[in-house]
Amino acid sequence: MPECRYKAVIFDLDGVITDTAHYHYLAWKRLADSQGVPFDQQINEGLKGIDRMGSLELILAGAARSYSAAAKLALAEQKNLHYQQLIEDMTAADLLPGAVEALALVRAAGLKTGLASVSKNAFTVLDRLGIRASFDYVVDAAYIARGKPDPEIFLKAASELGVDPADCLGVEDAVAGVAAIKAAGMRALGVGDPAVLTQADAVIPGLDRFTLAAC
Repeated sequence: MPECRYKAVIFDLDGVITDTAHYHYLAWKRLADSQGVPFDQQINEGLKGIDRMGSLELILAGAARSYSAAAKLALAEQKNLHYQQLIEDMTAADLLPGAVEALALVRAAGLKTGLASVSKNAFTVLDRLGIRASFDYVVDAAYIARGKPDPEIFLKAASELGVDPADCLGVEDAVAGVAAIKAAGMRALGVGDPAVLTQADAVIPGLDRFTLAAC
């Protein structure tokens, strides 16, 4: 990464700040089983960074029947209700290593902090984790019309933070999320495997390796 020149850092939530992937997997697995549709961890991995309706479309692609728009909405709501039940017991203990420290580092440097999550439960999760106040602005699925890899969510975050996209660093763990960051005209810091997040400008294994000295 080049010498730090950013005015804002915009983080993804799932897989970066906390790991709710297992909860999503359990909720999608229950729904898929109810519809007789194949679903496993590999399919779930392909849903990373994709919003709820987009994920549902991918899952139902393996169904033997077709679904009306109303039926799809009902299934999506069914999955969401189960997911909400699963995350009720989340606490600050569910924060990923380095998350609190990374947020504190960014704020101490005088940079703005944003959150760009395609989850409609982002505020609930932030409250459970006790870190909502760590963000200057939060964009979740309710604020956007198009999910990742479309850049809308990151552009919305930058706009609300009052920062030009070129002055923002996006932090993502998903291929679709990194693509959205790049399409928004921002630099992308990947969290995960460099062999997977090939579009990212730099990749770290987790936020416990985050440092402003390297950006």
